[in-house]
Amino acid sequence: MVLSMVRWVGKVAIVTGASSGIGAAIVDALVENGLIVVGIARRTELIEKRAKELSDKKGKLYAFKVDLTREDEILSAFKWVEDNLGHVHVLINNAGFLSEELLSEGNTDTWKRGFNINVIAPCIATREAVKIMRKHDIKGHIIHINSIAGHKVSPLPKTNVYPATKHAITALTETLRQELNTLGSKIKVTSISPGLVVSEMTVLRKDISEERKKIFEARPILKSEDIADGVVYVLSTPEHVQVHELTIKPVGEPY
Repeated sequence: MVLSMVRWVGKVAIVTGASSGIGAAIVDALVENGLIVVGIARRTELIEKRAKELSDKKGKLYAFKVDLTREDEILSAFKWVEDNLGHVHVLINNAGFLSEELLSEGNTDTWKRGFNINVIAPCIATREAVKIMRKHDIKGHIIHINSIAGHKVSPLPKTNVYPATKHAITALTETLRQELNTLGSKIKVTSISPGLVVSEMTVLRKDISEERKKIFEARPILKSEDIADGVVYVLSTPEHVQVHELTIKPVGEPY
């Protein structure tokens, strides 16, 4: 199997949650490989700063401000991309939300936010991307940044609805794959499921409890760049090869 990113050079990719962590690392990797990348997030100033830092690379980075709990803002982002940059060829649903609280003592609004960002927003973005790809006969690629929590509930305390949202992504990946097969589409869909990664949802979280901090510090951990490398890998596969699930764990991962 020959791996190559050549067919994506000059093509448009949308990355959600692109302001930091895994999203920022993915943006770096795609721009490095010559893609036109639109990073969507609330903190667009961080993406704009990154765009300047990447200005000498083969690709180009744009920022678009979106609150992923609002459908109208997601739709506006896709319209802006179509009107200003061209058709979307790659969508990476990366943004995620995790609150540290017991399920049995949880807050309903927090649960809703988790499902809106982790499940509903990827569904909306995927729908819009597939519409564009099918309309213009694009052999595109949809990538969901999932989690090992989307396949097995770990004993990590206070993850409340997070594993449920990620299990939903696992099911949605297979649902979409089957739908695309039925439609005769050549659009690929991939779930990438990391273990523990350094990010603002984990060890860099400002409101992290001492209990959770100790748990994380005792476990092996991945870098954001490791996940970005996984994204480049699945995008690099030939058109007839689909990596349906890529699980990435640090050596020594206990779950």
